[in-house]
Amino acid sequence: MKKILLSIATLLFVFSAQAANPKFVIQISTDDARTQKIVLNNAANLQKYYGADNVTVEIVAYGPGLGILTPKNKNASRVEKMAMNDITFSACQNTMNGIKKKKGHFPALTDGVSIIPSGVVRIGELQQQSYSYIRP
Repeated sequence: MKKILLSIATLLFVFSAQAANPKFVIQISTDDARTQKIVLNNAANLQKYYGADNVTVEIVAYGPGLGILTPKNKNASRVEKMAMNDITFSACQNTMNGIKKKKGHFPALTDGVSIIPSGVVRIGELQQQSYSYIRP
């Protein structure tokens, strides 16, 4: 009986800890400016709702969506500011390699952006870590 109660207490603790610090991964895989703006708005709204210190948000960019993380994108300064405010931005190395192979180079990334091996793999890993998945 004690083991059952201990198990229930442990589960309640785990679920309450997850609820206390929700985690979200937001995918951006399109170069559509409107969708990119929605992605950034979603991240900002999550921080506004939960409080920046009470939520974890990671934006994963791959394919045509990777452009949002370059200095030439019209959202570059916003991405940089959001990265300084604890939103994680992850750029797909696979996409960067494909662009480099096609064009001979890949443009620089905006300050505050991290490079990950694969965008789609990263999203899957985060979902396995109880992140909620958002794709606008």
